[in-house]
Amino acid sequence: MANDELSAGFTGTPTEPPTGVRKAAKTATDAVSREANAVVVGAADHPYTATGMALTVALAFAIGYVMGRSSVDSGRSYWR
Repeated sequence: MANDELSAGFTGTPTEPPTGVRKAAKTATDAVSREANAVVVGAADHPYTATGMALTVALAFAIGYVMGRSSVDSGRSYWR
């Protein structure tokens, strides 16, 4: 009995290819994976450009945050 091969779970391939939502999700996942790989390769090829773009995006978010905070009426609190 100890020499018997144990097989648990589904070990084959599906009989039908994915359709509908499953196919769309797989296609979207593949596209995101390709784009992420392209970004990584581009950043590795041009490190100074990638650093400059990352700092530009961070600076833009910081400016947007400061402008958003300054436009809030500070005379009255929202929660009472």
